[in-house]
Amino acid sequence: MDAGFTPEQDEIRRTLRELLRRNRDAERERAAPHGPDGHDRRLWTGLAAGLGLPGLALPEAYGGVGCSATELALACEETGRTPFPSPLLATGVLVAPLVLALGTDAQRADLLPRIASGRLTAALAVPGARLATALALTGGNRGDWAGGGRAGGVQARRADGGWRLYGEADQVLDGHSADLLVVAAHAGGFARSRTLLFLVPGEAAGVVRVRLTALDPSRPRARVQLRDVPAQLLGEDGADVPGALAAVGNTAAAALAAESVGAADGILARTVEHVGRREQFGRPIGSFQAVKHRLADVYVQVQAARSAAYYAAWATARAEPVGGLALAQALQALRVAAAEGIQLHGGLGFTWEHEAHLYFKRAAGDELLFGPVHRLRDHAAGSAGLFEGEVAV
Repeated sequence: MDAGFTPEQDEIRRTLRELLRRNRDAERERAAPHGPDGHDRRLWTGLAAGLGLPGLALPEAYGGVGCSATELALACEETGRTPFPSPLLATGVLVAPLVLALGTDAQRADLLPRIASGRLTAALAVPGARLATALALTGGNRGDWAGGGRAGGVQARRADGGWRLYGEADQVLDGHSADLLVVAAHAGGFARSRTLLFLVPGEAAGVVRVRLTALDPSRPRARVQLRDVPAQLLGEDGADVPGALAAVGNTAAAALAAESVGAADGILARTVEHVGRREQFGRPIGSFQAVKHRLADVYVQVQAARSAAYYAAWATARAEPVGGLALAQALQALRVAAAEGIQLHGGLGFTWEHEAHLYFKRAAGDELLFGPVHRLRDHAAGSAGLFEGEVAV
């Protein structure tokens, strides 16, 4: 493994950091998550046109940049520093690779160029609050999480030569505003029980979307109800949907780990800057040994998480399922960095006017959506067979 970055990778990081810095507007950033889109659409389309951000890991044949998961992870690290509300995670990290892996030639040609250009946003709708299970991050995803033939979840049935969906998906990331929904549904009853993915326009008749109150406003979520909605099957009926979801989950975990590292690094930098300015007893509080020790511990955790995230992004090309472990490490580092940041900012860190609390909400919200940390580690340990053959005492 070559731990160095190529000039192209360094350029992606530098360019994106500069674009985000130049377009930063604190007032607009605070208002964007509460708007109808949940993000700044003008900034998003600008990043899509100027840097090809949503199509960074898509092939050039579909209008993408043609980079790998490593470049996507580096981009996510930069967007995490602010933290930046955007449809990158839902559209570019979760849905786009699913369409690329499972879609027919016609579906890829229709959807991927629009995703790469930023003209189409998408969301992955999973029954219940089971996104981490569907992506095989906290458990096996070949069970009945999509409905299992019983009441609940989302059910798919054949009708009039097509498919119709009925059910509900909760905690859908960007589900309230996405132009396209990729819905995981159960089909076949007990005889041919299987999970399939379907394409549903966000404004289709019978789709009811309700935006939910989220701990982290920069990660807007929605409850999506499907009331006998016509849908188009993504790919073929015999496709290995759980396998595709697990592969996407591994890559998404690596990208999300890098984003969490960027956020942890962002709050750490702000905290270091603050303790260098804030004075107590006639000297900066950053000169106190206790403060130095606390920040040094945070720094060590952030660097360890960064190493894990970079390795996970590199390992995706070799199908090594280490994304969940890297995500656990990064989420823990972000949680610690955000908590220390709030404490070392004093009362200022708890106010709405300061950014410190946004990082803490990002850490807690992502752990609720993709974790928690102990389940990520438990599933990784079980998959690796670390505790097989142990004798109970």
